[in-house]
Amino acid sequence: MDFTPSPRAVELTEAVRTFIRDEIAPIEHALHRRQGEARRTGGADPWQVPEELYELQRRARAQGLWNLFLPAGHEGPYAQRFGTRGGTGLTNLDYAPIAEATGWSFLAPYVFNCNAPDSGNAEVLLRYGSPEQRDRWLDPLLDGSIRSAFAMTEPGVASSDATNMQLTAVVQGDEVVLDGRKWWTTGIGHPNCEVLVVMGLTDPGAPKHARHSMVLVPRDTPGVKVERMLDTMGFFDEPFGHGEVSFTDVRVPLSHIVAGPGRAFEIAQGRLGPGRVHHAMRMIGLAERALHLACERGLSRSAFGRPLADLGGNRERIAEARIAIDSTRLLILDAAWKLDTVGARGALAEVSAIKVAAPNVAQQVIDFAMQIHGGAGLSSDFPLSGAWTAARAVRLADGPDEVHKDVVARVELAKYSRHSSHSEHRAAR
Repeated sequence: MDFTPSPRAVELTEAVRTFIRDEIAPIEHALHRRQGEARRTGGADPWQVPEELYELQRRARAQGLWNLFLPAGHEGPYAQRFGTRGGTGLTNLDYAPIAEATGWSFLAPYVFNCNAPDSGNAEVLLRYGSPEQRDRWLDPLLDGSIRSAFAMTEPGVASSDATNMQLTAVVQGDEVVLDGRKWWTTGIGHPNCEVLVVMGLTDPGAPKHARHSMVLVPRDTPGVKVERMLDTMGFFDEPFGHGEVSFTDVRVPLSHIVAGPGRAFEIAQGRLGPGRVHHAMRMIGLAERALHLACERGLSRSAFGRPLADLGGNRERIAEARIAIDSTRLLILDAAWKLDTVGARGALAEVSAIKVAAPNVAQQVIDFAMQIHGGAGLSSDFPLSGAWTAARAVRLADGPDEVHKDVVARVELAKYSRHSSHSEHRAAR
C-alpha cells in the first residue's frame, strides 16, 4: 500500500492551509461571536450568511480552491464541465489531507464549497443523476449559488436501521407523492437551500433493500414544511442547521427520483463511502487544533510554580493524544487507499472502522484540551466546546458507533467462518 499523495495534492493541501491561516482564521472568531450575539439578543438574523463568507468564497475560488472534493475516475461529457466549476478530480487518498486541513476551521469547508451535505448530494447527482437533474441542481451546487439538504432520519423510528424509514414516496402515474416526517435534515436552515434529497418508502413488498427511493424535492414544493430547527447541545449550526420537516401530499414529477425507484440503499452507500473519509479526516484536523490549543495553554500558564503541561499527568495525555491522532490518520488513509483501489465493497470494514475511531479520538483530545483550559474551555472564548459538540454529533450523524462496530465484527467473523468451513471440508475428506 502507498499513502503518498500526488504532487498536485501536496500543492493544494498547502494552499488550503495557507488560506485558512491567512484569510479565515483572522475573522472566524469574530464571525462566530457576532452570530452568537445575534441569536441571544434577537438582533441580526443569525441564519443569514455574512457577506464576509461570500467574500472568502470568491477569494478561494479565484485561487482554484473550490470543489476540491470532486472525485477522480468519472468519464463522459459531464466530466469536461468540472473545469468551469472547480475541482481537480482528486482520489480519496489525495483529498484526505485536504479534508484534514479544512477540519481546523468550522468555516473552511463552506468557504471551499466542500461542506456537508452539499458535497455528498453533489456526488449523488454526479454518480446517479440524470442529465436533467444535473443541469437543474448539480451545476448550481458546484457553482455555490444554491444549497441543499439531506432528509433521511425520522423521529418515529430507530433510524440506525435505514430499512425502518416510513415516509412514503409512492409513484402515482407521472408523479411521486411524499407523505411523512423527517428530522435532523441537515442544511434545511440555509437561506439558499433549494432542494432536498429525501429517502422514502416506495414499495413495501419489495426485497428489504429495494423498497426505498431517493427523491429530489424542491424546497418550495407545496406541502414541505419546516416544523422546527433543532439544536445540538445548544448549538444551531447556523446558517445551515438541522430541521424537523413534514411532507404532506408533496407531489413532484416522476423524473425527480434519482436513478429509478428502489435504489436508495445503493445510492446511500455510494454517497457515504467517500463522505466518511471526508468526515473522519476533518475530525483529525479538529483534534489537531485542539491539541495545538492544549499545548499552547499548557506552556503559557502556570500553577503551583510549574507550567500546566508539567502537572497532573498532562505530559502523558499530550503524548497519548499525539499517538492516537497519528494512528487514526493512518487508519483513515488506509480506508481511502482501499476505496480508491478496491472500491466501497472491498473497503467496507475499513470505512466503518474510521467512523468509530476518528470522532472518538477527536472527542477525547478535545476533552483534554477543555480540561487544561479550565473554565475558559467551556466558554465561547475558545472553539473547544463547539468542537466537542461537533465530534460527539458525528458519532451519530452517519450512523451510531454500534452499527459501524457491527459491520467491522461481521467482516472479521466472516474470515473465520470461511476458514472453519474449509477446515471441516478437509477433515471430512
